[in-house]
Amino acid sequence: MAYDIAIIGAGISGAGVAQAAAAAGYKVALLESSSVGGATSSASSKLIHGGLRYLESGQLGLVRESLLERERLLKLAPDLVKLAPLHIPVYRQSSRKPLTIGTGLLLYRLLAGFSKDTRFSRLAKSQWSQLDGLTTEGLQTVFRYNEAQTDDQALTRAVVHSAQTLGAELLLPARFLGAELGDDLTDVHYQDTRGQQTLQARVLVNCAGPWAAKLNQTITPQPALPAVDLIGGSHLLLPPVLKQHYYLESPSDGRAVFALPWQGKLLVGTTETEHQGSPESVQCHPHETHYLLNVLKHYFPHLHLLPSSATTTAGLRVLPRSDQGAFGRSREVMLLSDNPRRPRVLTIMGGKLTTYRATAVDAMTHLYPSLPTARPKADTATLPLVGC
Repeated sequence: MAYDIAIIGAGISGAGVAQAAAAAGYKVALLESSSVGGATSSASSKLIHGGLRYLESGQLGLVRESLLERERLLKLAPDLVKLAPLHIPVYRQSSRKPLTIGTGLLLYRLLAGFSKDTRFSRLAKSQWSQLDGLTTEGLQTVFRYNEAQTDDQALTRAVVHSAQTLGAELLLPARFLGAELGDDLTDVHYQDTRGQQTLQARVLVNCAGPWAAKLNQTITPQPALPAVDLIGGSHLLLPPVLKQHYYLESPSDGRAVFALPWQGKLLVGTTETEHQGSPESVQCHPHETHYLLNVLKHYFPHLHLLPSSATTTAGLRVLPRSDQGAFGRSREVMLLSDNPRRPRVLTIMGGKLTTYRATAVDAMTHLYPSLPTARPKADTATLPLVGC
């Protein structure tokens, strides 16, 4: 069976491309080996956010795009994406001073076009007692601003469902085996419950996340990809010991750590540890558990949480290879085609939950030279998402 576009991987990036392609009127096959949004897309911080910390590395375009997509998702998926007030405590010993944080939040507002959802304030000292026992020793100020929370896997399922209602076909389970690129059509081989199958597509989109490089090796001829690093990010799920949402600075290395009530638990994360080995072997290491618990203990010294009280999750980010630490590297999504003029394969690496829709629009721009003219069915910028 021939398709216009075959997409490998039903994480948030693959889901977004399937929705965008089907909305543009194309015949789409989305192949997934296990479950929709079941790998990296389910191991996020559960935030639809502008990326406040990306301002430090000058990634203004990424922050602006993220803020605009956040605003759009709040309208398109109100049952799945909801605003939550985050608190940023600033102490005498904090590396980022009140002026720095305040300037960053003001720039955040400016990049969002002064949207009402980006308003921020400083809490009066009389309100500090409402912050779950947050230590006040050396506390200079507490900022409050808004981000949005979601169930990442539920959002991914909703995007896939939207793609299906527009005509995309979800092949599940379908384990990708390899592909042979042709001048007009590509043969895509996969394994399902019936055995080995083959479909044909004009273009192949590799949305396999941390498996993308391995998948690329099974494509003939093999497209060139840049060197990347896999960066593990772990979270803890703890008893619901905090009621408010916090954006904390790790006292040991200055990294941003979130502590967020989520579905009756407290979600704390994330870490950034270079991962060696296969993507499926990623896990939260004991030192990461202690790191996150120590951050929590630093700000809430009355809490007595043992590692045994934590359920852990871990996922992988794909970042450009660099000698620089993960915290300071570019977080721009990588869209890599085998032929910029007429691609047969497009690989997406470093996709983000917040900007999945914008990434999919960019992906389609890359793919149009390889596709016939089609009659659009919908615009993903205005297409509501329904939880499923």
